[in-house]
Amino acid sequence: MAQLQKKTVLSWLRRLLLLLVIPAIWCLLNAFDHLEFIENKLIDYRFRARGELEVPVKLIYVDIDNEAIQEFRWPWNHTRFAQILDALFDHGKIKAVGIDLVFSKNSFAEYGQEEQARGRLLFGKSIRKHKNVVLAANYVPGPGLMQAKREFPWIFEGFTDPEKNDPPEMPGFPILGPDWGIPGMIDTYKGEARMAPIFADAKQGSYYPMALRLALLQWGLDATALRRYPDRFEVRGKDGDLVASIPIQRGQIVEATWFSKWISPLNPRCSVNDVRVFTAAIESDDPVNQAKGREFFAQFKDAIVLIGPVDPLLQDLARTPFDNTPVPQVGFHGNLVKTFLSGIYLKHLPNWMDIALTFFVTISVVLLALTEGAKGIRFKVLALLVLGIYVAAAFGLFASYHLVLPLAAPLGSTIMTSLIAVGWQLIDEQKAKGRIKGMFGTYVSPQLVDQMVNSGESPQLGGHDDEITAYFSDIQSFSTFSEKLGSGPLVELMNEYLTACTDIVQGQGGTLDKYIGDAVVAMFGAPIPVKDHAFRACVATQLVHQQLRALREKWASEGEKWPKIVWEMQSRIGLNTGVCMIGNMGSRTRFNYTMMGDNVNLAARMESGAKSWGVYTMCTESTKQACEQHGGDRVVFRALGRIVVKGRTQPVPIYEIVGLKESLPEGARECIALFEQGLAKHYARDWDGAIELFKQSLNLEPNQPGKTPGVKSNPSLVYIHITEGYKAEPPPADWDGVYHMTEK
Repeated sequence: MAQLQKKTVLSWLRRLLLLLVIPAIWCLLNAFDHLEFIENKLIDYRFRARGELEVPVKLIYVDIDNEAIQEFRWPWNHTRFAQILDALFDHGKIKAVGIDLVFSKNSFAEYGQEEQARGRLLFGKSIRKHKNVVLAANYVPGPGLMQAKREFPWIFEGFTDPEKNDPPEMPGFPILGPDWGIPGMIDTYKGEARMAPIFADAKQGSYYPMALRLALLQWGLDATALRRYPDRFEVRGKDGDLVASIPIQRGQIVEATWFSKWISPLNPRCSVNDVRVFTAAIESDDPVNQAKGREFFAQFKDAIVLIGPVDPLLQDLARTPFDNTPVPQVGFHGNLVKTFLSGIYLKHLPNWMDIALTFFVTISVVLLALTEGAKGIRFKVLALLVLGIYVAAAFGLFASYHLVLPLAAPLGSTIMTSLIAVGWQLIDEQKAKGRIKGMFGTYVSPQLVDQMVNSGESPQLGGHDDEITAYFSDIQSFSTFSEKLGSGPLVELMNEYLTACTDIVQGQGGTLDKYIGDAVVAMFGAPIPVKDHAFRACVATQLVHQQLRALREKWASEGEKWPKIVWEMQSRIGLNTGVCMIGNMGSRTRFNYTMMGDNVNLAARMESGAKSWGVYTMCTESTKQACEQHGGDRVVFRALGRIVVKGRTQPVPIYEIVGLKESLPEGARECIALFEQGLAKHYARDWDGAIELFKQSLNLEPNQPGKTPGVKSNPSLVYIHITEGYKAEPPPADWDGVYHMTEK
């Protein structure tokens, strides 16, 4: 057995190691960004569950929308942008502006070259005048631009030498000069509106995102305030104090925190055309229009403004965590500005903690899901609850602390590992069921087979000691049946009778040991231990008698098919509870799951001795006590005295099982009371008093000779006979009331 257990433990350890390969694979997939798409989607769900977030950043979008494009021929002469800047700075008193358009020479229109040159000059002068203007620069060309693609200098891809790196596509002269505007990158990482490079080094210098440039202008600083570290960017004020600490990933990437949908009250906006109209109003001679113009521009005071294309025809669109359909990508730069100025950054755990969480969640859920036995369902529900708690924690921590717990790897690993492990378990269970059914299916109920499988314990093969209740039954006067019935009818009768008995025994959780002719030998409490085995056995005896009563009525209704003796068939049953040796016993080629020992023999004596006391179910005191401990008073007993069975020397208190409380015959309890009073007088040598009480109980006996089919005696008749014998020939002075049986 120890060797078998050792093999089982080793088998489970090997299986556990194999299962741990699955979370390891998911961790590798996560490490190499193969789960990035799924994880990003799961982060999107967390943004939506958190809801929109208001921040103390005054940022207004001025949209280059369809109305503005229809008003003026696109691409616009740069004079239009000069007019917009002058209006926003002069009338709106804005803090800074970022224009999400690359004013590259490659994007100029092919008409009106002289007019365009004058427009660029006016635009440049406006930028120089107002100063806080950030113009877009990029490496990846936007829609409709003909510029050549430039390699972005990602340091983690080997672009570590600035002298060899390309600069971004820049606004052309004279828009950009020493005092003619600030370049700001509008590139994103992998083209998604989630992350952006926080710097790019080229031989001309270092370049920073438009959003960071606008944040620096808000703080009244320039690029000299930036301090670069492997895991962060620091912004230091002119006095050296820390203004902001910006976490970065892979040494070069900053992640945006999304605050709202594109169309939201938290994203105030207007059209370029509105700026034009209200500029004309404020510059008009009409006081009413002037007031309207001043009211319109009042919203811009000290604001950061982002001017960008929003018309879908310009194709500068991207999906966001809040928007199902693509929206203008200028919104990404606005959220990045809000991220810098609010200091609200998404927090990520170290890689080792992501790995640890993946393994922890996977192992916890799988171990709970694999729990077998009676509590298996509860533990499987608990496994789902643990997984749900982890997901809820991920959403809760994100909403409250902007902490991003990994979800793709833990969920994928847990679900896959659980499915494989549970599938593995189901295969094992089917094999175990097949193995157990092969061993026990012929003499154990299907319910008990399932219980053996669900318990997770293999039946103990070979002999071992355990407390059980042994069950023996035999048909009264069976030899007469053999004489009166031919082999065919006898087999038919016995099959019907034995089927009924076996179904009841197995239905109460008993295990069929064997048939010996008409005898049924069974045990309760093995191979799966049950605490109430004695109670189950006692109930089974009465159900057998009830079923036999129904069979007698059926056989009688079939007329001449059966002789009268069949109509009167009675079965005697004996029970005893105690420690027995149980297990598979026999030869190497043929064995049987059976029971042996003195307590088994005593149960057999209860069955054979029942005839001497005129009862049909007799048990020992140990069975009665064990039954009452677990079954209360449902089973009704009658004391029959103490006997010494043949082959033993110690007296055994014996009891009749009269019936079940719910189906007890009328007068049975009064009969038992009178009988036990008579038994007390019998032991006190009050022979006349005992005989009188036994005669009174005789009239109330449930089984009456001549009335009850097959009954020839009962306990009252037996004790009248014994007491009359003692009255005629009193026992010796040291008589202790014990009756010695001379037959098995």
